[in-house]
Amino acid sequence: MSTNRTEQALARLADLTPRQIVAELDRYIVGQHDAKKAVAIALRNRWRRQRAPESIRDEISPNNIILIGPTGVGKTEIARRLARLAGAPFVKVEASKFTEVGYVGRDVEGMVRDLVESAIDMVRTERETEVEDLAQERVEERLLDLLLPAPNDLKPPVAAPPSTDPAAPPGSSGGVFVVSPAGDIQQDRDADAARDRYQRTRDKLRQLLRDGQLEQREVEIEVSQASTPMLEMMTPQGAPEGMENFTEMLRDMLPRRSRKRTVKVSEARRILIEQEYDKLIDHEDVTSDALERVERLGIIFLDEIDKIAGARSEGSGPDVSREGVQRDLLPIVEGSNVQTKHGMVKTDHVLFIAAGAFHVSKPSDLIPEMQGRFPIRVELKPLTEEDFVRIMTEPENALTKQYAALVQSESAALDFTSDGVAEIARIAAIANQRMENIGARRLHTVMTTLLEDVLYTLPDKSIETVTVNRGMVQDRLKAILEDEDLRKYIL
Repeated sequence: MSTNRTEQALARLADLTPRQIVAELDRYIVGQHDAKKAVAIALRNRWRRQRAPESIRDEISPNNIILIGPTGVGKTEIARRLARLAGAPFVKVEASKFTEVGYVGRDVEGMVRDLVESAIDMVRTERETEVEDLAQERVEERLLDLLLPAPNDLKPPVAAPPSTDPAAPPGSSGGVFVVSPAGDIQQDRDADAARDRYQRTRDKLRQLLRDGQLEQREVEIEVSQASTPMLEMMTPQGAPEGMENFTEMLRDMLPRRSRKRTVKVSEARRILIEQEYDKLIDHEDVTSDALERVERLGIIFLDEIDKIAGARSEGSGPDVSREGVQRDLLPIVEGSNVQTKHGMVKTDHVLFIAAGAFHVSKPSDLIPEMQGRFPIRVELKPLTEEDFVRIMTEPENALTKQYAALVQSESAALDFTSDGVAEIARIAAIANQRMENIGARRLHTVMTTLLEDVLYTLPDKSIETVTVNRGMVQDRLKAILEDEDLRKYIL
């Protein structure tokens, strides 16, 4: 049975048609319409499956996708933006880091455990947003208690029962009372006055705290010890993942020790807010919700899958980094139960998106069973000079806008003319032709070389505007255009 929060996550998909998903991806990624279309349909099918009759719902499996194309054309970015758009748990893993079960290294089930941790972080962040105001109020009160402790003799007033004296004013009730030497009961006016003075001082401190004027004041707080060194030594680098789970279980069983630290208010606020979040958020509820989202909405991006493809070994012994990894991947991609430290996870409806350049190998080099697990194949096209121009101008996070923001922090402006952008794109395309084609990543190296002197001297010079036009680009990158050995200047 789905929780309300998971249903809300699925409801967001109802408002995203495949066309809208592609349009949203177009804001950040140039071209590659076929790949965007394939992932948009796969994402929409998540919502469609939930609306299918319950008798057949579990039989509808996700259509896993394999993206084929050279590096730097947008394979990873498509998957990452898709997960962010859907609000789904997402993890990117490198297929080349895994080894066959029984050998030293990570086994393929580690990707599911990583996905669970990603989902828990996502759900916890949502919960923190919901209780943020209450947590901030509690932290403020705790900071005030640390900055201005209440005097020992100043106890909070004890509520007295309403007066039954008909002569007493309506709504009157006693405050703090003392017995005089003569045996008369009198109200302690001094205690009330002291309490009023304390409250006024506390209110003034509250305003100073909100105005940020007490951030450098030091306070003493109690913090819990993270872990013991002995437990850290029990988990050496490269140890099997089961050992890590066992160590964390031991850490949870041991009593938590606390110690006092003297820190500044700014640091204390960060520590106290985490403590309040731990009190306000139900960890079991977070874990339960995260596991459900993983099973129903999880996306695993399996990059560099071409690195585990190759000619099958014939009598040369087991290949622990290629065919063995593929065999281990089969049950997880097909659907199996994976044990994590938070509970069992079913991968039947996790969407797998694989990607690879396949420069040396080709998809048919994968074992037949693995090919069958990825029925949808999309070939991404290499980027052209015209694509580079669009990449630098159209996306919301375009490289030109990023560098303009960096220069603006120095109270200067960076202006790119259309002919300057075209010249940068031309040089990037030439570099990709002469050397390895690394796609849009080449723009980063060209822009870094182009603006190196500007970024170096900008703090020391009073420059108001830096204009990047064709003349400037050709002048700064003249050596690159004339020298055939571009490795001397780029990568």
